[in-house]
Amino acid sequence: MREELSELIRFEVADPRIQGVEVAEVHCGQKMTKADVLVTLPAEQELRGAALEGLEHARHYLRRMLMERLDIYRMPELRFVAGSGAELSRLMRRVRRGRSQPESDTIS
Repeated sequence: MREELSELIRFEVADPRIQGVEVAEVHCGQKMTKADVLVTLPAEQELRGAALEGLEHARHYLRRMLMERLDIYRMPELRFVAGSGAELSRLMRRVRRGRSQPESDTIS
């Protein structure tokens, strides 16, 4: 789900407010009703707010496109969460090394 969502944000959404947004992680609840999408945002504070607004605006479109691309019984509602810099840099180092996250309720 993380890869598809990242691709959709980069290439399918034309909103200029979300340029530079990267999907770091997706956490789904046990019942697959909600998904927290951890994203990296631009460094400037005004761009961060605009990026979150753009993601909120595109939320339903992104969910619908994910439903078309993924074979999941129930597509969760998306909630975008800005990640902390330290946490995201740790995750990016893991991705570059090719290590996955420990198996929990994380869907990538």
